[in-house]
This record gives sequence, structure tokens and C-alpha cells, in this order.
Amino acid sequence: MALLTIQDETATGAVLTRLSLEIAQEMLTVRELIARRVHDEVAAYNARQTGTFHGLVQPTESERVLNGFRLRPAKAIDAEKQVYRALEAFQQNGFFVLVNDRQVESLDEEIWLGAGATASFVKLTPLVGG
Repeated sequence: MALLTIQDETATGAVLTRLSLEIAQEMLTVRELIARRVHDEVAAYNARQTGTFHGLVQPTESERVLNGFRLRPAKAIDAEKQVYRALEAFQQNGFFVLVNDRQVESLDEEIWLGAGATASFVKLTPLVGG
């Protein structure tokens, strides 16, 4: 089983968060990678259900706080809804993904995630004022 390093970055390249994801196979689609990441984030939050949710996309009924999102009142997050929101955000250019320093273009693109592989999720910030 390989260990994939995932990092969230700003458009300028600053690393916001870094995490590791265990993967069983070396080839995945971008869709599967996003789903695995989101499922792991939601499972970690749901196990504790306190504090700030640090995830790829903002859960419904949450507020943005420094470095994450807070649910009031604290409750379990639906992983499937989060996966849907993340896939939709990818398709609408809310973020893009670099795998081994190469930008992936579609959710169905197959990517190699063997030993030493990295995946960077670059969140894009909408411009204020249109």
C-alpha cells in the first residue's frame, strides 16, 4: 500500500495544509482521488464532531472561519454530499489538481500514484466585484 502526499496550495504556491492518504492501487481517476480524499476528511471530522472542519469544500450549513469551516450546531457531515460538491467545484474551476507537478484536466483522467507521488489541490479565489 502506497502513501500519497496531498497538499492544499494557494495560487501563489504557498502550502496551506499537508496530509497523507493510503492508497491500494497505483492508478486512479481524478474522480476517485477526489472522492477518497473527501471521504477521509469527512470520516476524520465525523469521528470527533468538534472544532473546525478542514476540508476541500465547504459543507452545507457551515460558516467559514480561519483555516476551515465550523458547523453550528456541530453535527455529522454527509460524505456523499461533500463528494458531489467537490466534484462540482472541480468542474466549475473552483480548484485544480496537480499530480506529480502536472495539471489534470478531467475527472475521468487516469493518474499514476505510485511511491513518491504527490497531489496538489490549488484552490482558486473568486474575484471580488465580478
